[in-house]
Amino acid sequence: LIEFLSGSTRLAAGTVILTGTPHGVGFARTPPVLLKDGDEVTIEIDGIGQLTNPVKDE
Repeated sequence: LIEFLSGSTRLAAGTVILTGTPHGVGFARTPPVLLKDGDEVTIEIDGIGQLTNPVKDE
């Protein structure tokens, strides 16, 4: 994955690559729960901190 991505873009030190969908969320739920404009996605690594990104419908 890293080789593929770095073939078309520069990956700076500290770049975070996220893939997939965590178990129990999203499309598989009834009704489906999907990201929408205005939502925020937060990831956290113990001892490092959090990264929060807004979701925008462009």
